[in-house]
Order: sequence, then C-alpha cells, then structure tokens
Amino acid sequence: MTANECTTRMPAAEAFEQLGAMPLSEESLDSVLQAVADLSKQVLPGDVEASVTVLVADKPTTFVYTGQLALDLDESQYGRGHGPCLHAASAGETVEICDARTEPRWADHMQRAVELGALSSLSVPLGSVEQLPAGLNVYARQPAAFDEAGRRTAERFARFAGAAAANMQAYRNARDMADNLQVALQSRATIDQAKGVLMERHRLTADQAFQLLARASMATNRKLRDVADHLVRTGELLGRPERS
Repeated sequence: MTANECTTRMPAAEAFEQLGAMPLSEESLDSVLQAVADLSKQVLPGDVEASVTVLVADKPTTFVYTGQLALDLDESQYGRGHGPCLHAASAGETVEICDARTEPRWADHMQRAVELGALSSLSVPLGSVEQLPAGLNVYARQPAAFDEAGRRTAERFARFAGAAAANMQAYRNARDMADNLQVALQSRATIDQAKGVLMERHRLTADQAFQLLARASMATNRKLRDVADHLVRTGELLGRPERS
C-alpha cells in the first residue's frame, strides 16, 4: 500500500455510517450517487476512480464520476455500444475485469482501457433492472485490484445506492400524491363555497348551483375551480350563463 493510499483510504464502516446519515428527503439522486462514488474511491484499495452509469430510455449516461479516467472509460463503452458497465446496468450482473491486457471480452474497449491506464475494473448493478437500470463502476490502474473483501464492499455500495434511489422515488411519489390531494381538497372547498353563494343568491339546490358553475366553466373555457374561485373572491359569476 502506498503512502497516498494510507492517507485516502477510509474504513468501510465509517463510509456506510456517512451514507446512512444522509437525509434522503433533502438530497437529490445525483448527490446520493455522487456520495456513493466518492466513498467507493476512498474505501476500496488501490488507485481507483468510480462512476455510476444509468440507462435512461435505454440510452446510457454517466450520472456521476470521481475523475476523468472513469468518465473516459464509460464513454468508450457508450460509443461502442458494449462493455462491462453497460452489461452490469442492462443485465443486472456483476462484471469483473481482472486484467484488460488479457481479457477476451469486448476486445476493442479493453484495448482502449489499456491505453488509458486502467487494467482492472468492477461493474456492479444497483439493484433491480426494472426499477433502476444502473451500475456502479470502479476502475483500477493495477491488474487484479479487487479481492473478495473489495468485491463485497463494492456490492454493498451498489445496493445502498439502489435502495436509496428506490426510497427517494417512493418518497417523491408519496409527496406528489399528498400535494395533489391537498390541491383537490382545496378545489373542492372553493367549489363548495361558490355553490353556497349561488344557492343563497338564487335559491338553488346544490345540484343546480353546481350545474350553473359547470355551464360558466364551459362558456368561458376555464377550469371549474377557477370559475368558483373568481365567484368567491369577487361575487361575479364568469360568463353569466342562462339559468334553466
């Protein structure tokens, strides 16, 4: 281990403690994935760079990366349409390259990896391909950089990233649903107020008042809630439709 590795390596337990302390409701997906990539670089042994590949509508993109080497290696695979990072993201299978100089798969990309100085790599899916087709990629400058402990650590990072992304999506869906429900309740309250105004003003039933609002909405090509809100605020019924 070099002096540089001694100063930059972080215990895995400390890294996962940092990730677990992240307030996901306040973070973006990019910031969470960047934290995973940065901590992977700090924890895994050797001189490594990390990135996260995500398939958006089957088109690969590098969401986050720790250094230019990782980005260049990702884009080498995108340009060719194949490679370990694309396989991990699309097939949901971990791919390890022990030595790019002798790896028989994806020969054209391996040649480019050697040229760039990355002799081994590990690409780990973030979880369910159906939920998030993505992978954590770790590129090392030396061959056979990953032992069993390193592979397990990389897989834990990838699982965390996948679970965090799924939880964030679920949280946002729940928040959007709550916001939509709040808007619906506010709209209903406004419409009920407007119906009450019309019922008192014209001695209508609730159904008749609603029909009057609906005709005003159609006559003015405006949403029913907007017509009701205008009536409640100003006392004016837009469109002044004839009452049957």
